[in-house]
This record gives sequence, structure tokens and C-alpha cells, in this order.
Amino acid sequence: MNLFEFSEEQNMLRDMVREFVNAEVKPVATKIDEDEAIPRELINKIGEVGLFGTVFPEEYGGGGFGEVGYCIAQEEMGRGCLSTATMIGAHMSIGTNAIFLGGSEELKQKYLPKLCSGEWIAAFGLTEATAGSDSFNVRTRAVLDGDEWVLNGEKLWITNGGFADVISVFARTTRGVTAFAVETKWPGFSAGPKEKKMGIRGSMTNALTFKDVRVPKENMIGAEGRGFLTAMKTLDAGRLGLGACCVGTAKELIELSTRYAKERKQFDSPIANFQAVQFMLADMWATVYAMESVVYRTAADYDAGKKVSTQSAAVKLMCSEGLEKVVDYAVQIHGGMGYSRELPIERMYRDSRINRIFEGTSEIQKLVISHDMLKKNGLWNL
Repeated sequence: MNLFEFSEEQNMLRDMVREFVNAEVKPVATKIDEDEAIPRELINKIGEVGLFGTVFPEEYGGGGFGEVGYCIAQEEMGRGCLSTATMIGAHMSIGTNAIFLGGSEELKQKYLPKLCSGEWIAAFGLTEATAGSDSFNVRTRAVLDGDEWVLNGEKLWITNGGFADVISVFARTTRGVTAFAVETKWPGFSAGPKEKKMGIRGSMTNALTFKDVRVPKENMIGAEGRGFLTAMKTLDAGRLGLGACCVGTAKELIELSTRYAKERKQFDSPIANFQAVQFMLADMWATVYAMESVVYRTAADYDAGKKVSTQSAAVKLMCSEGLEKVVDYAVQIHGGMGYSRELPIERMYRDSRINRIFEGTSEIQKLVISHDMLKKNGLWNL
């Protein structure tokens, strides 16, 4: 494909998601933030239009659009509500994708159709008190007892954890970190209270407890001891979707800021006539142009089967930090109104900050990139 010309089907997907976001998501984005919850009716509508399975093959009930299509959908969702985009990403790009990437065919057939339709919601259970940036250091344990694994431990900061139906959980076994598909209805599972967060308040985040949860052997995702590899492969894709959300939010901020700059007058002139504002807008545009380019280049490489671990780390780093620059300029252009809850800029400012932390901090992305550079003596591998 020509990287910068989307196919007719991809453009139709963008149009469909944009119409859905404009009609169903944007009108309730402020209420989602204030209520700290995404309405179940909206979640049901997202499932009805197929946005919970965009990336997956049609044989599992997905849309068959691959990673590029998923990034298109998440870019548009990022324009409307980062809480909602985060919920979708945690469900599809990491929670369900771990099963898709590492699971047996039987496990995929068991869960993917329900997850692609939105009948069930997924989450991704990796982070713990001792395993945040040090994600290999998980302490949750699984012990084999006959035909079942017995799971004990705790997870922290799990998006969708309080209402998910199945969670891709990573635990330590005798052979290393192993992944399991764990249904939340099983005895011994419990979710803690919803975390009170600065931003993406509508996205539910919970601590999870597993107390003698019995998991059938067939619900192991991949081979024993290969769970960490599954987690890292899953996060490669997750970071691309996160980058796309950042692109969408940043584009929305540019549109709002440009319109406001033309309308707002000071010294008897629209502030768009002032060079200081023009330079901020120019910096915003240039930043988003680069963000968009790296997202879709890497997504296309991912769909082509190329290894993109270092590149996806660069996407996550560049887009999360680029959005911080863009949203800060947007607040500055809007002045006092940008700091007021009367406009969406204030919410978008709070929502954007988390992107430099979850799915690997900026510092972790720099470690991934620099380690690859040193291993290859700085040589490009594009």
C-alpha cells in the first residue's frame, strides 16, 4: 500500500467511526468525565457497530482491518473521548489481543467471537506493586493442580478490571512468567474500588485480587513460561493504538485552537493575526504531522509481519510527548478559557497526561530504543 493513501475500505471505516464519534461520543464526553463512568448504553453501541473487533480477522467475528484499520478507528475515537478510547484499547489491543497472539485455536474460538461483538469485555492483567516498569518481576503465582492452575496474587491499575468478563493474566510458574485467560465470574476473583484519577476518569481502573482461582489448563495462553514474550508482543501493538489516540486528540486540539484563534479578539484584532499564536499553531501542526506519519508507517509494517518492537516504542514516546506539547499550546491559545471546564480543552489536558505513563513510561521506551541502538551500533533497520 502507499503509506499515505488509505484504501477505499479504510476511508469508509474512518468515515463510519467519525460519524459515530460525532453522534454518540462527543455529546457525552463531558458527562463521562464528570460521572467517571462510560454509560453501558454507549458500550453496547460500540459493540453494535463493530468497534470492539476492528483489528481481528473476520473468522473470529472481527472487522478484518488489521493494525492500520485499528489505528484509524482509535484516532477518530481519540478526537472524541480519551476515556472511551482507553476502554476500547484495553479491551481490544491488549486484553483480547494477548489471547489472539498467544492463544491456541481452541482458546481463540472460545473467546474472540464474544469479545469482538462486545458481548464480553476484556482486560490485561500485568501490572503489580513490584512489576510496573519492571514488568518481568510479577509475583502473582500459578501452581498446577491436576487439570487446573491455582492462581494467587494481586494486580494494580488494571483498565476495565472492574467490569471485564475475561482478563489476560500474567503469573509466575515454575518455568517463568505464564499467561492465562481468566474469567471474572470464577470463585476467588475480586476487583477493588474504582481508582480516582486526574484524567481519563471515565475509564475504569481497579486493583484485582486472585485467591485460589482455579483456571482450566486449556486456558493457558501459549506455552508455560512464554507469557512475558506474549505480553511484550501484545504491548507492541498496544503502543501503536495508543499513538493513534494521541494523534486524534492532537488533531482535535488543533481544530479547536485554530477556530478559537480566529474568533478571539485582543487589541481589536483576532489573536490569529499575532505571530506568537501563529508560531504555536505551526508547531502544533508540525508535531502532529510527524506523529501521524510514524503511527501509520509502523502500523503498516506491523501488518506486513515486520518486527516493530523498537519502532512501536518510538511511536509511544513520540506521540505521548508530542500530544503533551500540543495540548499545552492549546491551553495557552485559549488562555483562561482553556483552563475552564466550560470548554473541553481542560479535560483533554488532564486526559493527555497519562499517555506518558501507561503501557510503558517514556523512560522505558527510551531504554527499549537505546538498547536496540547499542546492539546494532546505531545502524538503521527500517
